[in-house]
Amino acid sequence: MGEFDIREIEEMRERTAVFSDRGDGGERLVELLMPLRAEQPLVLGIPAGGVPVAARVAQQLGCCLDVAVVSKVTVPWNPEAGYGAVAFDGTLRLNESLLACLGLSDEQVRQGVEQTREKVRRRVELFRGDRPFPEMAGRTIILVDDGLASGFTMQVAVEALRKAGANRIVAAVPTGHLEAVRKLAEQADQVCCANIRSGWSFAVAAAYRHWQDVSERRAARLLSSLISQRPGDFRP
Repeated sequence: MGEFDIREIEEMRERTAVFSDRGDGGERLVELLMPLRAEQPLVLGIPAGGVPVAARVAQQLGCCLDVAVVSKVTVPWNPEAGYGAVAFDGTLRLNESLLACLGLSDEQVRQGVEQTREKVRRRVELFRGDRPFPEMAGRTIILVDDGLASGFTMQVAVEALRKAGANRIVAAVPTGHLEAVRKLAEQADQVCCANIRSGWSFAVAAAYRHWQDVSERRAARLLSSLISQRPGDFRP
């Protein structure tokens, strides 16, 4: 697709209800990611919804699993809509063009950013505890979420992983909007999106026949049962 490295499952293009659940979405993603298996990539899920997808990807590829905590800065009157994102290392990016349309005061933006920073700090402690962050230098990273609407959160995650020294970043989502996929491909080395859809209306949940929010507790339990800390995977 164009000059960027974008991989998809063509028969899934523009379709809805193509996955049973997030685990199934991860299974289909593996079809696109299998060529990377020989590189022994590190799979990072974005909590909370991206964790079940990442877990299935890591299991099928036989790779180590961890998390990249990133959270969107949400609009005060709509917790589902965001105008920015904060990553685990403090990286912050605001969608200035969107902010110009929202009419938020500087104080509202400041409070929103600080609340998001606190949420990220809390989630890092919940999901990672005192484990050191995985070594990034020279590694291929597969960054996984359950879907890509605007793609802003994933873009900030990629930026943070670049700062951490990741050698190659592959962004992987079961479903995503075409424009978001293209924008993300400008930053990631490769984007794998099984189900690409276009149009003015897009919902990540529409790609799944069974959809429910993933609680932090469920995601943390899943991670604790699957994260491998083999020698050499983490900094001493």
